[in-house]
Amino acid sequence: MNRNTKARLNSFCCNYVILGSVEEAAVRAGFPRESALSEGIGLLKNEECRQLIAQLRQLLADSGTVAAGLKRLAFGSCTDAVYLVFAEELPPAEVIEKLDLFNVSEIKRVKGGGVEVKLFDRLKALEKLFELENAFSDRDKAESLIKALTADGEDDICDGI
Repeated sequence: MNRNTKARLNSFCCNYVILGSVEEAAVRAGFPRESALSEGIGLLKNEECRQLIAQLRQLLADSGTVAAGLKRLAFGSCTDAVYLVFAEELPPAEVIEKLDLFNVSEIKRVKGGGVEVKLFDRLKALEKLFELENAFSDRDKAESLIKALTADGEDDICDGI
């Protein structure tokens, strides 16, 4: 595997783990949109790719797909949405395809020729992310308590009572 192919595979795997979309991950890795889905599926058949994805998921285990999406909404850039709003005319399709519009909840034309773009609420995303992280923390605390209560021998918390 040459250096360019390896870099593209690594990029695909990283984007796939973060985005959860085969097609979008392949586009971001540099494949043309027309063949991105089939190229991405082909990469997923590659054992090296599957192993790298498993390693990345394990490394990022604390943040699942939901948490990753919430983090993108809370901390993601809205630069591309601003570009779209202030563009004098509608950019060509190949430019629009490359825009990161993940934070956009709605786009519509308004009377008079303008464009209205609504973004997802960052504060709500942060609140949901906080709730999710607290749920993980509470689950870990509950598991620790159960382990402590079921411990045998010297680690028994009831010793000396």
